[in-house]
Amino acid sequence: MTRVQPTTAARSTTGRKPHVPALDGLRGAAILGVLLFHTGHLSGGFLGVDLFFALSGYLITDLLLREIEATGGVALVAFWGRRIRRLLPALATMLGGVTVLVWAVGSPDMVRTTLADGPWVQLNLVNWHLLAESAGYWDRFGPARVFEHLWSIAVEEQFYLVWPVLLLVIARGGRRVDRRVAVTAGLASAVSLALMITFAGSADPSRVYTGTDTRAFSLLLGALVATRPVRAVLARTVGRWAGAVSASLVVGIGTAWLLVDGVNSPWLYTGGLFAHSLAAAVLIGLCAQAPQALVARILARRPLRWLGLISYSLYLWHWPVFVLLSAQRGWIRTAAACAVSIGLAALSKYLVEDPIRFRATWARGRSGVLAFAALMVGLAVLWSALPAPAPTTIDITKLG
Repeated sequence: MTRVQPTTAARSTTGRKPHVPALDGLRGAAILGVLLFHTGHLSGGFLGVDLFFALSGYLITDLLLREIEATGGVALVAFWGRRIRRLLPALATMLGGVTVLVWAVGSPDMVRTTLADGPWVQLNLVNWHLLAESAGYWDRFGPARVFEHLWSIAVEEQFYLVWPVLLLVIARGGRRVDRRVAVTAGLASAVSLALMITFAGSADPSRVYTGTDTRAFSLLLGALVATRPVRAVLARTVGRWAGAVSASLVVGIGTAWLLVDGVNSPWLYTGGLFAHSLAAAVLIGLCAQAPQALVARILARRPLRWLGLISYSLYLWHWPVFVLLSAQRGWIRTAAACAVSIGLAALSKYLVEDPIRFRATWARGRSGVLAFAALMVGLAVLWSALPAPAPTTIDITKLG
C-alpha cells in the first residue's frame, strides 16, 4: 500500500505548487466520459462534468489559499484577469467559428437558437437562459442547439466570480483561514444539496441538474478537500491505505458511470450526485497526497494526461462537432467526430490558449483590458449582425 507522507497534508508556500500529473489524467478521464455520453455509448458519462467541477473547486481554492498565506489576501483583479486569459480566448474562438458555420450551413432552427443562445454564453448565464426557455437538458440534445453544453462553463464562471470574493472576506477576518474556509465550503455544500432535494421531483430534472445553486456542491466539495484541515484528516484517516482507497473510489465512480441514467435514476437528485462529487473530491485529494499510488501512476500516463491537457478546448468543440456530424449514428461517425473534435481542440490549445495565456504580453495590463473590451464588443456585434431566419408561421385559416 502507499503511505501518505505527513508533509503532503500541509500546503507549502515556498516556490510554485508541485504539478500533479494524475490530476491531468483525471481531466482526461472526465472528458472521455462526456464524449462517450454525448455519443450515446456511456449512460453515466455525464458525471464527468461533476469530476470537472470538483477539480476546479479543488485547484482554484488551493491556489487562492496559497495566495492568502503568502500575501494575506486575494488580488481579485489579477485573479479574474488570469481566468479571462485562460478561458476566454478558446471560448471566443469557438463561439465565433461555430456561429458563422451554423449560419452558413445550419437549419433555420439551429441558426435561430445559436444566435439567441450566444449572448447568454458570452454573459456566462446560459444555464439560466436555457432553464428560462424550458429547454430540458435530457431531451434537448439534438440538431437545434450547439451551445447548450456550455451550461457547465457558465456554472464554473459564476463560481470563479463569487468564491474568491468570499475567500477574501474570510481572509480579512483573522487567523485560521483554512478552517473557516472549510466550514464555509461544508455548510454551503449542505445548503446546495438541500436545495437540490427540495427542487427535485419533476419528470424533467433539468432545473436541479443545471442550476448554479443546486450544483454548487460539486465545486464546493472540491474546495473543501483543498483546505489544510481536511487534508490533514484525510492523511490521518487513510494513512498507508491511500492506494487501496483510491482504487475503491475509482471502481465506485466507474460503476456509476456505467449504470446510472440521468432521467431514470431519481436518487441522483436526492443525494446520489452529492455522493459522486464527494467521492471525486476525495479521489482528487488522494491523488495529490499520494502521487506514487497505483491509481495516480495510471492516471499520470501520457495519453490520458494529454487528453486532460486539451480537455477544456475539447469540451468546447466536441458538442458542436457532434451535432453537425451526427456523431450518435454508429461507431464510425462517433470515431470521426471525436477525431475532428480532438484535432480542433489541439489546434485551440497550441495556437490560441497557450500563446495568449503564457506568452502574449499584450494580453496583460491596460492593453489586455482593451483587448477584452474589443472582443466583447466584437461578439456582441456578431450576434446582432447575422440575420436570423424568420420564425416558421402556420396559417390557421387553412387548417381543418
